[in-house]
This record gives sequence, C-alpha cells and structure tokens, in this order.
Amino acid sequence: MVQILDVMEKALNGKPMSETDYQLRLFAPKIQEKVREYRIKYDPEHPIPEDNALADDLFQAGLELLVDVGAFCTSSGRVISFTESEVMEAVKRAPSKLYFGEGRDRKAMVPRKVEDKTPPWCLLGAGGGACSSDRSFLTLVEGYAEIPETNGITTPAITRVGGMRVRPASPLEVLAAMRNAVLAREACNRVGRQGIPIMNSLATAESDIAFAAALHPKFGMRQSDAYMICCMDPMKVDFARLNKVAVALSLGGHIGMCFGPLLGGYSGGPEGTAVSNVAHHMMGLLAYQSSWLLPFTIHLKYVASSPRDMLWVISSMGQAISRNTHILSLNLNYTTAGPCTPMCLYETTAAVTAAVTAGLSIESVGVATNKHEDRTTPVEPRISAEVGHAVAGMKRKDANELVKKLLAKYESKLDAPPLGKSLYECWDADARKPTKEYRGIIKRYKKEVAGMGLRVKEEE
Repeated sequence: MVQILDVMEKALNGKPMSETDYQLRLFAPKIQEKVREYRIKYDPEHPIPEDNALADDLFQAGLELLVDVGAFCTSSGRVISFTESEVMEAVKRAPSKLYFGEGRDRKAMVPRKVEDKTPPWCLLGAGGGACSSDRSFLTLVEGYAEIPETNGITTPAITRVGGMRVRPASPLEVLAAMRNAVLAREACNRVGRQGIPIMNSLATAESDIAFAAALHPKFGMRQSDAYMICCMDPMKVDFARLNKVAVALSLGGHIGMCFGPLLGGYSGGPEGTAVSNVAHHMMGLLAYQSSWLLPFTIHLKYVASSPRDMLWVISSMGQAISRNTHILSLNLNYTTAGPCTPMCLYETTAAVTAAVTAGLSIESVGVATNKHEDRTTPVEPRISAEVGHAVAGMKRKDANELVKKLLAKYESKLDAPPLGKSLYECWDADARKPTKEYRGIIKRYKKEVAGMGLRVKEEE
C-alpha cells in the first residue's frame, strides 16, 4: 500500500527526466499509442455512448498509461513510477463510502453506476470562481447553502483583501484564505445549515502556506469538511502540492484531487483525453493520497465542458470509472455563457446529464468559463442539482437524445457566447432570489426542457 513517504521516496529517487521530455516524448506519444491499441473512437452522433466495451477498454488503457508513464514531480525532475499491483491495490482500497458534514447535514457520499437511480452527490457553488468582495462571497455562499439538494459547498475565491489584489504565496493570500474559511462558515450559519461541509478546501488558498494557515480550526474548517488539491496537467505533482497532502493527512481529512486534462492539449483529441482522465483517477489515489476524485476536463478552445466532444469525454470516462471501480468521482462542469442567459442553463444541463447518467456525481458550476469576477449566481448550481436529480436513472439512449436536443440550442453559439449579467444585476441579495428577469428565463427554460422529455423541479 503506497503511503505519502513512499510517494516522496519515488519523487526523490525515480528516473530523472526533464518536464518537456515527460510531457512531449513520454506522455503524449504513449497516450496515442493506447488510443490506437484499443481502437478508441469518438462518435459525434453519440455524445453519450452506450458501448460497455468502449468503457472497459478506456479503463484498461488508462491503467496501462499510468503504469507506463507514472506521474512527474516538477520539484525533483523525476518520474514517480507505480507498478500495476500498486495501482490495483489502491483501486481496491479506495473508500466506497465517505461521510461529510455534521449534524443533520452529515451525509454519505457513495459510488454510482451507469444509469444509476441513486441521486448524485451535489457539491454546489462557484467551482472556484472569483468574487470581488466579502459581500459577494457571503451572498453567493448563503445562496448555495439554501439549495435543498446541496450536499457540500464549493466556495468562490476572494480576489482582494483591504482593497489590495491578492498576490500568490504572499501574506495577502494567507489572509484571504483565512477569510475564505471564516466567511464560508458564517454564510452557512446565517441560513441554518451549520453542519454543511466546505469541500473545495478554500478556493482562495493556492499556495501551500495559505492552505495550511487557513485550516487552523479557529477559522472554521473541520475534519468533516474536505480538502481539495489540484493536480497539474498532465499527471504532475510538486513539493508544494505534496506539502498540502501532508497537512491534510495530519488533520485526518479526506483529500479530493481535482484534475483538468485539456481536450486539445497533451492528451490530444477526445479519445486521448478520456484515457488521460481515467489514468488521473488512479494517479490521484496514489500520488495525492486521495479518497475521492474530481475531474474538470475543459476544452482548449472553448474553456468549457459543454461542446459535443467534451460531453463524450465526460460520459465515456465516467462510464469507464463507474463500471470498473467503486471510486468516488464528481465531475465539475464549466459553461461558456454567463448568468441570466438560457444558453448557460442549457450548457450545464447537458454536462450534468452526461456525468450523472455515466455514474458520476457532480460539482457545479464554473460559469462563463470562470474567468470573470462576480459573474455567477446561486441559480446555476441550483439548476444543475435539479437536473442531476431528474436524470438519475435515465437510460444512456434517452440521455443521448436529450443532449443532442440541448446541443441544437447552443452549439452554434459556442464561438461567441453571451456573457450575461453580473451577480447583482440578476440576483436580489435582500430577497435571496433571482430577479424577475432571471425568473422568467428559468421558467421558459424549464418549459423548453420539459418539451425535450426532462422534467425538473417546478418553480416555487
């Protein structure tokens, strides 16, 4: 069983290699070799594939990729290698149930299978999106906590402290990360969900020092929360990230490794990107000592999860994991369009449908590619959760038809998506609900998707 000290031993004594050679001469060619060997082929007519053999081949290809190339430590310039027996032991020992939260908000995250009727775990919020002020932060997190389907909160990232923009690995980042923890707990307390878990480990804390500082219990983080640590693409780690792992393990928390292979990056097209996603799941169990995993694959051109080929990646890699393991995996989706637009809701509906019918749970949602401050509201994650519950148990064939109808609504607009409106232009903070304009858009959206065969919760 590989432990953190074993990871460090491998990182210090593994095969020396440059980062460029690892990425371009080892990882990239090997992933294309696996695609050819297993004849993995993307079918644009089936963004939600129904081929069980494809899913099983993807799993085997991902397993072999990890064994063949290992992970790369940028701090030591060495390859962290794993044997097939080490990988399979990690898969076998991966938790099949985890509890998060406290009191009445304490719930169990469980694995799901393809076309599973079990509702997905809903980790809802900004997906690390930026907010410009304490007021915006509290407004958003209060809204997330009030969503009935919320199982855990993914907080926004604070970009300013005392009027100064946060600088990485500086006292400003440390102070901002501490504030992230305090405000997140305060927001949940305000709406009566004191026990709900904060599961993205302080989106503001990018550096290891800020991460460690903000986890002090006085700021409100708990062992029953979760500790998210992001992997570099492709399958890379550094000492700063391993520092975070060591701190999280010492607190007894459950680490979730997030990873985002770029479609069009080192993994190549959709086929290689799906293989890379599968390999990252197993790499996370070992190198990052993860108990749960969070893929957020995005498109190099569109920086979103909603393009047709991306939906295929989400569905196919999800099926590979859920058919062949009991790994707890949540897919994070990004939209190109912004709040207060029908397109944003159609995009997140398609991505959530792809993930949930494949056997994944969800984190939602990165709105408008997550590039803009205060360009997100509590509406988008609420719609994502309602869709996730509505499509649980849906057959892949029906999901494929639904997704194609949704694509017809937005696919032609991906090159120039509407940015929509900012938080306070379409969310009434005092009433804690969307504006009249946004409520009208939601009502029309629900009528449209009902016509496609998807019935989500009626508006109150």
